[in-house]
Amino acid sequence: MWSWLLIGLMVSANPVLRYVEKIFQKDPFQGLYRPNAFDLSILIPYFTILIILSLYGIHRYFLTFLYLKNKHKAPKAGCPPQPLPRITVQLPIYNERYVVDRLLESVTRIDYPRELLEIQVLDDSTDETRMVASRLVSEYAQAGYPISYHHRPHREGFKAGALAEGLKSASGELIAIFDADFAPPPDILYRLVPYFRDPQVAVVQGRWTWINRHYSTLTEVEAIMLDGHFVIEHGGRNFSGRFFNFNGTAGMWRRAAIEDAGGWQHDTLTEDTDLSYRAQLKGWKFIYDPSVECPSELPVEMNAFKSQQARWAKGLMQTAKKLLPVIWRSPQPLKIKLEATFHLTANIAYPLMVAFSLILLPALIVRFYQGWFQMLYLDVPLFLAATCSVSTFYMVAQRELYPDTWRSKIKYIPFLMATGIGLAVSNAKVVIEGLWGVPSEFVRTPKYRVEGRQTGWERKKYLRRGGWVPWVEIALAAYFVLVTAYAFSAEDYLTAPFLMLFSIGYAYTGSMSLLQTPVRRLWNALPAWVWARRRVSAEM
Repeated sequence: MWSWLLIGLMVSANPVLRYVEKIFQKDPFQGLYRPNAFDLSILIPYFTILIILSLYGIHRYFLTFLYLKNKHKAPKAGCPPQPLPRITVQLPIYNERYVVDRLLESVTRIDYPRELLEIQVLDDSTDETRMVASRLVSEYAQAGYPISYHHRPHREGFKAGALAEGLKSASGELIAIFDADFAPPPDILYRLVPYFRDPQVAVVQGRWTWINRHYSTLTEVEAIMLDGHFVIEHGGRNFSGRFFNFNGTAGMWRRAAIEDAGGWQHDTLTEDTDLSYRAQLKGWKFIYDPSVECPSELPVEMNAFKSQQARWAKGLMQTAKKLLPVIWRSPQPLKIKLEATFHLTANIAYPLMVAFSLILLPALIVRFYQGWFQMLYLDVPLFLAATCSVSTFYMVAQRELYPDTWRSKIKYIPFLMATGIGLAVSNAKVVIEGLWGVPSEFVRTPKYRVEGRQTGWERKKYLRRGGWVPWVEIALAAYFVLVTAYAFSAEDYLTAPFLMLFSIGYAYTGSMSLLQTPVRRLWNALPAWVWARRRVSAEM
């Protein structure tokens, strides 16, 4: 494997060296070698960014290889430990008016002896969710369920603070956690608990599934993105003996592992990843079982989706700053240190993507004079590494999950790639904040209990505004229209589809952030007779 990778890097480096040599071409009139300063000022950052993005693309290929090589090592649960351990189920919520009833209904249906079960509703809400949640908890408690309500008058530490506060009064030796937008199945505890027969096991993580996957193109894209994370990333890392992270929900912790690793800490926005790495550095085992499925709700509104992705991007960068020095000083094998570095720093690709977007037009102008053969000789290997790795990564995950229908998901790959590009501005902003240590609060992803295509959400609470970022995205979309026009004028037809993907991605995320809610409000405000005429026309 490594020998082939080395050969590939040597092949890619050879044309780069030839091109640099061409830039320092001999001046036929002066007989001297004189560098073209303008070309260098454009092409050095251009190729630097592209090579870094290609390295992360090669890493995606490598994770896919790790998964396919080790997928037969996926764990299989045995018999539950005897006697059964006491379990505390923690439900951290914050202003979740629309989904808290579904969460409590699902959790109270969990099949586990009531005398060994404790359910904590950890509510930091500041709106009517408090009244709804406390009333529901009171009703379930009167019906005999082992459930209690805990409300904090502040949000200190955000989700990590709520979990730590609940842990002080928890009676379980195992701690299961479910976020407000999840609906755990009745058998989930019996599916997770057998792994804790091994006293070194700290965490068992289940796989997220999607209640509203088919709601829209956006939710289809989100589902494919997260499927790739849970199938390829988690599977490749865990099954090959590398570190992976608890996802904050749909899993179970051993309480002793939480305490041994230093407890929940709130100096990053991804407290789950932070604690996961600290526990694994302490020698605790982590298990990922993809057969344990837990349904959840995907964000249906663009600004909610962007806030979710931004929180994860910034949190991982904060965790990288906090823990990578510790990881590299630890006695862990090199393969674990390298994988942790790629994992925790992967979001650096977003600011690089924005920089790449800005420099692409001058780079095309400079390279137009290089010639077709040299352009293809350089760009194709880097394009395969940086871009095609994305489609390969996600399609392998879909094939693994849906062997009979995965081909129907191929049509969403262009939308997925465009959406990933469109997220670059909002995620680049928070990644830079994470690098510079700029603090921010934990912005939870609003959910509206959207379970079917006809469910309305556009007049509900918690809708977020996009701020200035969508206007930057619209501006970049217009910029790439000009870049695409230049590519056509220069007869660079192979580059044009790639440039159009940038334009579509920025236009999609920007326009959806600005217009999705008002357009849906207008659409749903149309009088009933309009819909009746549309149905009559369709039938004719």
